[in-house]
Amino acid sequence: MKHPHLAKRYWNQEPTALAKVFERAAQAENLINLSLGDPDFHTDSRVSQAALEDTLAGWTHYTDSLGIMELRQAIAREYRGWGVRYEPDDIMITVGACHGTWLALEAILDDGDEVIVPTPHFTPYPAQIRLARGIPVYLPVKESDGFQVDPAAFEKVITHRTRAIIVNSPNNPTGACYSRQTLEKIGALALKHNFLIIADEVYGSFMYEQEFVPMAALPGLKKHVISLGSFSKDYTMTGWRIGFVAGFPELIQCMRDINEGVTFSAPAVSQRAALHALSLKDELQPVQREAYRQRMQASYEHIAAIPHMSVLPPRGSFYLFVNIQETGLASEEVMQRILEETGVLVLPGSAFGEAGEGYLRIACTVELPVLEEAFKRIAAMPLFQKNE
Repeated sequence: MKHPHLAKRYWNQEPTALAKVFERAAQAENLINLSLGDPDFHTDSRVSQAALEDTLAGWTHYTDSLGIMELRQAIAREYRGWGVRYEPDDIMITVGACHGTWLALEAILDDGDEVIVPTPHFTPYPAQIRLARGIPVYLPVKESDGFQVDPAAFEKVITHRTRAIIVNSPNNPTGACYSRQTLEKIGALALKHNFLIIADEVYGSFMYEQEFVPMAALPGLKKHVISLGSFSKDYTMTGWRIGFVAGFPELIQCMRDINEGVTFSAPAVSQRAALHALSLKDELQPVQREAYRQRMQASYEHIAAIPHMSVLPPRGSFYLFVNIQETGLASEEVMQRILEETGVLVLPGSAFGEAGEGYLRIACTVELPVLEEAFKRIAAMPLFQKNE
């Protein structure tokens, strides 16, 4: 992308692996798309209707740059239910969690500061760190450890430039849910070496074996935790682009100042929709969680029956990270063959960092009959037949 009117730092930039996948998928017929982390559920009609009424009533203007007070108060009440006391001014409403992640990184990093990224990782993290002039330091996690962070390996990559670690649990792409013991050990190292924990908890409502507890609720950690939340997955509101950051007041004020030159505030109608969604939390989330649990379990059983595929039992999120190392092929090649031979689109593990090679990510964001058809097609491929 070399051009005299583009910044030289972007001249050697290549399209992401995800962009390449979607370009190929656009040409596929009878496609079953298991690649997107975009739920097939629509935003609850009561939320959309209430937001429409708010729009007609005049919620069409700028809001406070931190977000409307009622929404920040409601989020603060949510955290108090976990024993964490955030005040409304400790919370900033953002245009999705990715916007919040970048604002937080921009606020805390000086040039050359390091951020530890357990990998396989959510694809945007490295670019967000580099945009803030930081350096991503990758910490591979292993399937044999349940994709949990190994504290001993973690401590080895800490340096005097370490400014933060990103902790994403439940995890995208692996589906791992960090144990309390793992979280406490990460927290102990953050306190010992005086760095921050960026807790990406956008899949917090999708845990199937344990209750979600935010990192900020662990003893002694609140001042060292930046909490990231989103309404995209928990309330099927991806298109509303609404999330939040909670943290120490100096951080939030710094983010607010930075954002005045970016978006100033999140959209008023999306903030109102988020407020209405929170009021329906106890009705909406259990139904969606159970639907995804059923889809994840059914997919797990299908995968277990397909030769040269394996996967850990579902723990959280709505992703399965499928081991295809027995094929002897690179993950992108396996992804491409599945797409060409079956019309099923998954993502190659390499899209989530080098540690993701040898895996595929499957998003269980379609109905059970569609999932069954997808696995029926995959199971019929010559690549996934038993070796005689």
